[in-house]
Amino acid sequence: MAKIETTRARIEPELKREAERVFAELGLSASEAFALFCRQVVVRRGLPFAAEIPNEETLAAVRRVRAREGLVEYGSFEDFREDMKGV
Repeated sequence: MAKIETTRARIEPELKREAERVFAELGLSASEAFALFCRQVVVRRGLPFAAEIPNEETLAAVRRVRAREGLVEYGSFEDFREDMKGV
């Protein structure tokens, strides 16, 4: 039999409950899901999803959108398409 180690993690209770509901729908326990996550980390030699630190240009664009700076509204999709022709 394989040796087993215990891992402890501190997460918000609601996040834990929501994740466990999803795991249950998939037929997995939290331990099985964590083991599956770890196996994918090993196989991929990294996280099994994109996790990148945005560069300054991206961060600046996010700040502008959150501040609603420079946003353009269109009356219709056709207006948008027309505006995008030269881009």
